[in-house]
Amino acid sequence: MAHPDRFLLAGVMGWPVMHSRSPMLHNYWFKQHGLAGSYVPLAIRPEHLTAALRGLHPLGFAGVNVTIPHKQEAMKIVNEHDGSLTGTNNDCYGFIHAVRQEHPGWRPDAGPIVVIGAGGGSRAVCYGLAQEGAKEIRLVNRTLARAKAIAGEFRGPIKALPWEQRHDALEGAAMVVNTTSQGMVGNPALDITLDKLPQGALAADIIYIPLETPFLAAARKRGNRTINGLGMLLNQGRPAWKAWFGIEPEVTVELRAMVERTI
Repeated sequence: MAHPDRFLLAGVMGWPVMHSRSPMLHNYWFKQHGLAGSYVPLAIRPEHLTAALRGLHPLGFAGVNVTIPHKQEAMKIVNEHDGSLTGTNNDCYGFIHAVRQEHPGWRPDAGPIVVIGAGGGSRAVCYGLAQEGAKEIRLVNRTLARAKAIAGEFRGPIKALPWEQRHDALEGAAMVVNTTSQGMVGNPALDITLDKLPQGALAADIIYIPLETPFLAAARKRGNRTINGLGMLLNQGRPAWKAWFGIEPEVTVELRAMVERTI
């Protein structure tokens, strides 16, 4: 789809936001598709989020991605607006497509899946796994009430477990996913012992800075297959582009390598 009459605009809103690799990813696609446009980082304080989102349409933005700490608040603002703002969660699409891309033989119904954390990323991962046919999701979080809220909302295969049971919850699991910020640059490592995790289980992390968190390093050392959060980031950009510009871009080997070199 050609847009010769205007300069295309999109971006990412967060606080902070300059660490985001999204601009590199989206500007690669602008260049690849020969489109005049730019994807910019927008550092928006939480108290300014409503005004910033409402300013997008008059400024000519096709749309934005929203990252920490704005995700859940943004969905509320979108839902109460007059229709000029619509919102979708692409993390779910990004996570499932990344796992399938890197491990083509993966089956969500192969056995119990342990999900650690109960924030926005966890909601997307749990929803995606349930939609794909997971039979049992053990959701572990420091605050049990938050895990119970997700389990109550999605129902189905999700069972909330207290934080003290996180080590034992790994017994017999086919997959474990860290959705917390533990292990991200500047944060302490995820506090979990992998002794009970079967060697055939897949260990996943939605973090991509660093590419290998202490959690993934420990899993790899004991023989588990691993997947970091970079594939999720790259793939969640695809439905956004489809919505904004009518184009579904590809996640190429070149694109992944280019982003990896900056991490």
